[in-house]
Amino acid sequence: MHFVNAKGILTGNSGYYGMNIYRGCSHGCIYCDSRSLCYQFTHPFEDVEVKQNAPELLEKELKSKRRKCMIGTGSMSDPYMHCEEKLLLTRRCLEIILKYGFGAAVLTKSDRILRDIDLLDEINRSAKCVVQMTLTTFDDDLCKVIEPNVCNTKQRIAVLEKMRERGIPTVVWMTPILPFINDTEENVAAILEECVRTEVKGIVCYDMGLTLREGDREYYYAALDKFFPGMKEKYVKRYGNAYELPSSNAGTLMKMLHRICSENGILSRPEDCFRYIQEFPDKYPQMSLF
Repeated sequence: MHFVNAKGILTGNSGYYGMNIYRGCSHGCIYCDSRSLCYQFTHPFEDVEVKQNAPELLEKELKSKRRKCMIGTGSMSDPYMHCEEKLLLTRRCLEIILKYGFGAAVLTKSDRILRDIDLLDEINRSAKCVVQMTLTTFDDDLCKVIEPNVCNTKQRIAVLEKMRERGIPTVVWMTPILPFINDTEENVAAILEECVRTEVKGIVCYDMGLTLREGDREYYYAALDKFFPGMKEKYVKRYGNAYELPSSNAGTLMKMLHRICSENGILSRPEDCFRYIQEFPDKYPQMSLF
């Protein structure tokens, strides 16, 4: 990793701000869109760029804002990578969010977030906090192949359980679902069952499939050659160089998703999930633990 002094930390508008403390990632997920050339990385993706002055920048910006809103993090780079264990930049930013009365929406694949559950709880009690967890593959052996350097799905589900115990609302990102690999009814049904059991508020899933751009595609195909011999040829034959790669089971799987969500009061349209995540009501009703 390497350190930089960033010029700014928040992006977006007065209704919702995004924040990326790091650029690049050490999780090693074989499908990661953030590797795409369009994001113009000037350093190797695994050489994580650390915005070492992120807390100072965040405090300067939040103290000058009169309107409270949600601050999101994790859309481009996981805020709980390995380096966060020692650097504590995500924790320091959460402390500042709490100090100035803003809300937090945190997206991660890592159970390192449990280290900060005390802060997340305080933010949720004073304003609003939403924890978002990515779940793609219920089988832990397969999970370690496609998401090799981060905790497995069972450990992520345990995070959802801990958040529910604290009354912290959660949203699951069930994406991407990889054609010919984890796009089975068995896999999706198992994930949905855990979402119901842990009482998630919403599930973000645009469609059953994945997207590939230049840079991301090459890395993904190299991983297919390494771990799934012959799979790359199936992809090329079916999809060519398409950006969107829908699963052949997409229709069936999406129907199952919407049915189970509807039966259990879970938001299933992305726009509804985003509206919930980004909403900062004047009086945020606390979720009951009982």
